[in-house]
Amino acid sequence: MTPTSDRSRGPLTLVGLGVALVLALLAGVAFGAVPISPGDVVGAVSRALAGHGSTLADAVVVDLRLPRVLLTALVGASLALAGVLYQALFKNPLADPYILGVSSGAGLGATLALAVFGTSYLARAAGVPLGAFAGAALAMLVVVRLASRRGRMDPTSLLLAGIAISYILSALTSFVLLFNRESMTSVVYWMMGSLGSRSWEHVGILAVMFSLGAVIPVLYHRELDLMLLGDERAGQLGVSVERFKLLALGSASLVVAGAVSVSGLIGFVGLMTPHMVRLVLGPRHRLLLPASVLTGAIVLVLADLIARVVLAPVEIPVGIITALAGGPFFIWLLIRKERAR
Repeated sequence: MTPTSDRSRGPLTLVGLGVALVLALLAGVAFGAVPISPGDVVGAVSRALAGHGSTLADAVVVDLRLPRVLLTALVGASLALAGVLYQALFKNPLADPYILGVSSGAGLGATLALAVFGTSYLARAAGVPLGAFAGAALAMLVVVRLASRRGRMDPTSLLLAGIAISYILSALTSFVLLFNRESMTSVVYWMMGSLGSRSWEHVGILAVMFSLGAVIPVLYHRELDLMLLGDERAGQLGVSVERFKLLALGSASLVVAGAVSVSGLIGFVGLMTPHMVRLVLGPRHRLLLPASVLTGAIVLVLADLIARVVLAPVEIPVGIITALAGGPFFIWLLIRKERAR
């Protein structure tokens, strides 16, 4: 393959992923308990933008399915972005918000916020996201501390610490739910990874948190490339390693908190997506970041579509679908890593 074709492959892949995401979004809105033709979907959105939407089908598209599908895409994008950041910072291909316990920390923080502040608009708009962010950040700090020895981080210790902290935080979440039995069923269903009954309000909350969390990775993709060389070498090449780690971990915790606060615990998207993209585009973050974000959105939109239609009218929590796909993928990565030693 010539250098020119190498350079053109990245932009062409991004364009292809963009088209695939649009098609996935269209399918996500069109298919459900009551199918709606793609033409009617486009017409409903066009009429809503012009302020003329009035039919029942328009209301189903604009008020129910469209916010859910857009929110699903944002959640997938957020988890994929966090996965890229964790894998670069920890130089560990198995790093993932779910496996590292960050998602469980965000879940505990969100559950505590719901228990303390209730389900009022203020609680949903501010309390739950803030609680999720605090939980995610604290979980990440504890895991990093447990896995660090004399300034170095052992990859195996990182995974073991993450899994242990995840179990502890999940147990604490269950304990909190025991004192809020009236909302226990809905919260448990939410913790399994559910995107049902979401509104434009949730889309707005996550869109803001994702935009803020994406600033550092977008501006400092070169530093992420250098971090793959090791902390010492990155420092020699001009990276303020500890400061950059703090900023990047904060960004990852923010997007994970946003995702968990609106969707509950959805695992393995942040693990699978960066690996799939690296196989095509390589490890450079200038392309890896946007491609992973687009792929994460596509993967979760399709997973949510499967969750809605496979046993319709019964809806499966999307976290179950991603776990069924991600579990075997995680085992494959472990086997591959062992064989590479």
